[in-house]
Amino acid sequence: MIANVPTDIIELLDSEARRINSPAFINADPVQFPRRFEDKRDIEIVSLLASTIAWGNRKMICRNIDRMLALTGHDPYNYLMDEGYEDLNDEDNIHRTFFNRHFKHLMRGLRTVYATFGSLEDYARKLNISDAELPSWKLVEGLNRVLSEANEGNGESRCFPLNLQNSALKRVNMALRWLVRDDGIVDMGIWKVLKPSQLYIPLDVHVGNTARELGLLNRKANDKKSAVDLTETLRSIRPEDPVWYDYALFGIGVGVDTSTQ
Repeated sequence: MIANVPTDIIELLDSEARRINSPAFINADPVQFPRRFEDKRDIEIVSLLASTIAWGNRKMICRNIDRMLALTGHDPYNYLMDEGYEDLNDEDNIHRTFFNRHFKHLMRGLRTVYATFGSLEDYARKLNISDAELPSWKLVEGLNRVLSEANEGNGESRCFPLNLQNSALKRVNMALRWLVRDDGIVDMGIWKVLKPSQLYIPLDVHVGNTARELGLLNRKANDKKSAVDLTETLRSIRPEDPVWYDYALFGIGVGVDTSTQ
């Protein structure tokens, strides 16, 4: 953690976060997909599906999320519970190195979650993630266990990282930002099991590099410790909602024009 962030850096972060965290941001970002649904179960499922393949070019990501949701007939919860995914060809590609066999692996585990607990939030509550120091890692630990049990004891890192000692959990932390933050602008805030203050930054290469350039992060690796350290630094500025600054760290250096998105 880096203490005593300079005032000019805080002002820059605040300005950029306000600029990016706007309704105009939604239509070019994967968050658009869970926002299309009203049922909590659909929103949760789509948040996980969309975030799972959210790496690489954003236009490609959004195109491929749209294709993936088409597989469900845009009715994800009922498709999940009806096990429609079992009819898919394992070798058909969804996104880069993510294929139907990985989609099926994930869906089998999620079906167990929904059949047993009713919602992903209720499963998170059962895991007591609100009492965990690192809630997202606690959640993924549980989900990996359920996915393995639903898939004859096999793990699959393309669904959720298996190395929780080192993974920054960028995609899951992004999904939790959508589900937990509740300012009514971009993020949906439908979960009450966590507070925004408990979230961790979705750390990827660009966010990490931007944070280093601004003097917010010293470590070179974009790993779990860096995600924790960076979040603690951001928490020292905005303790009630540190990942609000994810918008700033994403936007700085990218040149996002929210007026045209």
